[in-house]
Amino acid sequence: MDSRRIRKQQPSPVSNHDSESEALCRAESEEKPSLVFQRPAVILATFILMLLPFIIVLSNRSPSLEFFCKAGRVEGTGGFEAKAKQGSNITEGNFPRKNITKDILLGGLLVPGFDEGSCLSRYQSVLYRKESPHLPSPHLLERLRKQEALQKKCGPDTELYRRAIEQLKSGNSAENLECNYVVVLSYSGLGNRMLTLTSAFLYALLTNRVLLIDRGAHISQLFCEPFPNTTWFLPSDFPIDHVSSMYKDDPRSYGKMLKDKVIGHEVNGATNGSQLPPYVYLHLSHDYGDFDKLFYCEDDQRLLQMVPWLLLRSNQYFVPTLFLIPEYEQELSRLFPKKDTVFHHLGRYLFHPTNPVWGLIGRSYRAYLAKADETVGIQIRIFDKKNTLFQHVLDQILTCSLEEKVLPNISLQEPVASSADAKSKVVLVTSLDSAYFERIRNMYWEHPTATGEIIGVYQPSHEGFEQTGKDMHEMKAWAEIYLLSLTDTLVSSSWSTFGYVARGLGGFKPWIVAFKTSNQMANPRCRRAMSMDPCFHFPPFLDCKARARSSVDQGALFPYLRHCEDSGGLKLVDPAEQ
Repeated sequence: MDSRRIRKQQPSPVSNHDSESEALCRAESEEKPSLVFQRPAVILATFILMLLPFIIVLSNRSPSLEFFCKAGRVEGTGGFEAKAKQGSNITEGNFPRKNITKDILLGGLLVPGFDEGSCLSRYQSVLYRKESPHLPSPHLLERLRKQEALQKKCGPDTELYRRAIEQLKSGNSAENLECNYVVVLSYSGLGNRMLTLTSAFLYALLTNRVLLIDRGAHISQLFCEPFPNTTWFLPSDFPIDHVSSMYKDDPRSYGKMLKDKVIGHEVNGATNGSQLPPYVYLHLSHDYGDFDKLFYCEDDQRLLQMVPWLLLRSNQYFVPTLFLIPEYEQELSRLFPKKDTVFHHLGRYLFHPTNPVWGLIGRSYRAYLAKADETVGIQIRIFDKKNTLFQHVLDQILTCSLEEKVLPNISLQEPVASSADAKSKVVLVTSLDSAYFERIRNMYWEHPTATGEIIGVYQPSHEGFEQTGKDMHEMKAWAEIYLLSLTDTLVSSSWSTFGYVARGLGGFKPWIVAFKTSNQMANPRCRRAMSMDPCFHFPPFLDCKARARSSVDQGALFPYLRHCEDSGGLKLVDPAEQ
């Protein structure tokens, strides 16, 4: 089924009757000319008597002509205004679609009641994005509502949060608290942070913990608050003052404490609740050690459930390995009957662009993408720029795009005349370098396409190099990720978390291009992603019973786990589509 969304509002034939009605609407809204003329009194009185029956009839009518005009405008937008709160900016014009009938709550993922003006994207995203064919499970919706209640009950500025902080300051975890927490520490680039936040949120759902994040890297400038009537930001007066410098050798690192035998891994073993610290640091980054990886073992999970505060640092999408923990397997299957939709659902729930970012997205979309018949995203990320040749990357991208019919071939022979109704296709290029955009744009500017299609090429920004932590750079990056997720087809770079987030939000399988550091062209030029879900680049290949590394192929343990297309990592797939 072709799920491509219609962006261009095609003008429909207008009858004379419609034209007259529109004229009436316009006339009705204009100022009426005065009916007072310099006439003899007799003529004026006669005129009023003649109009009297019409005045009586019209005064008793129900809806006015202005009402019908307004009703027509509401109907034209699918009644969207009727769902919006009075005074909300959500009904402002220039929407890219007509006949909107979509569910602004995304199948129940979102809840009403937020101040719409403070976060326009939360309820306006349906105006730009094609409708997802993947519905969230009823159990996921139920758990989201419970998590929202928990976040409100135990979040900052509540009595239960204050009790938890006092217990944290006391230095012990003997007291059983009603609220437990997982705090995500800011780390790495934007794509990595979004993948970590999603992973941590799923872990919070599974373990009934409140999710909090530190304010590092200006997260508040990028994302709206996801939970109603509370905040997910860690207060600035959090008593542990060295969270920004915590790393794997921190004395409270779980892996280090296990290695040094400060704690044992079994609840009924050498460790009991009174001997546990009030908080533990979890180092789950790409450079974690063997003892850090024991976090993914069932016995260790039981132990960690007794620790009130977990401080987590990661740059990985560790969701796939949560499916390997027996304790969570059944619950995860209920939450996600279709396993490869984890990020698609949780990402759309968590990540709503702030109004400044939404402005970047909206202006770019309406200016360059909204009127196209089809849109293509090309996302280029080079990790080893010194040893990866520009021309090699460009050739690989173009060969993939042309061979897979993502882009049309150009005509080098006779000029191909495009008809007035020729299909238009806009290519959105995202890269730190503008040279790729310029070469692709010039190719379609200097030559007609063999199909007669009209090709436009657009690049929102070219920052030159990654500038993690700079407000406007991060805002542009988030806007570009979101714009890529709105395209119909995506050609993405291997290993790029930027591309992972875009495809997960968009709910599609991109073409993945791997760039070699030599001049040798990869064969095949690109490959289709097995699923929309991101890749866990550095999973812990270990045997939990032996507490040691394992040679077992985790990508073959379950039909819904496979090795990633672009690395030896793990990813979730839908077995029915393999």
